[in-house]
Amino acid sequence: MQVRVQDTPFDFGAEANRFAAGAGGAGAVVTFTGVVRDAAAGAMTVMEIEHYPGMTEKALQQIAAQACARWELTDTLVIHRYGRLQPGDQIMMVATAARHRVAAFEAAEYLMDYLKSRAPFWKKEILADGAADWVAAKEADEDALTRW
Repeated sequence: MQVRVQDTPFDFGAEANRFAAGAGGAGAVVTFTGVVRDAAAGAMTVMEIEHYPGMTEKALQQIAAQACARWELTDTLVIHRYGRLQPGDQIMMVATAARHRVAAFEAAEYLMDYLKSRAPFWKKEILADGAADWVAAKEADEDALTRW
């Protein structure tokens, strides 16, 4: 189980290859990467992501451990960035490995839903005109958690 919270970019291909190479005994590896999206339709220039070091890593490790126990995963990887990110930058990555594909897919979705709605990150969109808005939780993201 690997959890990283970092301000530096990551190489999705290299991370996915390294994860898959170490997933001995797994019959399925699922990967996902999230990208900063300009929700303001061309007006956002930067997204600032804040977190509390130590608390954030602990929360992500706990949810990854829950996923491993619930789906009998052989391994997980969660990477989440913080700092100033631009539209198009990779913001997070989830990878899961399991003996069977259903477990790997479901666990990856579980982790992604958690990261979207419950992970302790605070996001602020900085618009081209200088205005700044904190990103509020979306009802659809909250609803996604009800299936778990």
